[in-house]
Amino acid sequence: MKILLIYLAVMNLAGLAAMGSDKRKAIEGDWRIPEKTLFLLSILGGSLGTLLGMYLFRHKTRHWYFVVGMPMIFLIHLLLIRLIFIRH
Repeated sequence: MKILLIYLAVMNLAGLAAMGSDKRKAIEGDWRIPEKTLFLLSILGGSLGTLLGMYLFRHKTRHWYFVVGMPMIFLIHLLLIRLIFIRH
């Protein structure tokens, strides 16, 4: 359980950092982080970090597939947590 929490913390920090880094690179006209990579970070457990990064850095908020996709991934993660960790 502790390892899982550490993993999720790292992935969410990575997602947040990736969104911030990509926004900075967009402003500076540098090489960008591929959108596939941003989605992969989200799918692999960083959904809260990437979602927060979208709105904190105002990045990718005009792309419908991010506006719809990132919250959907986050909701799926919440449902999985409920199914796995909350027992009746």
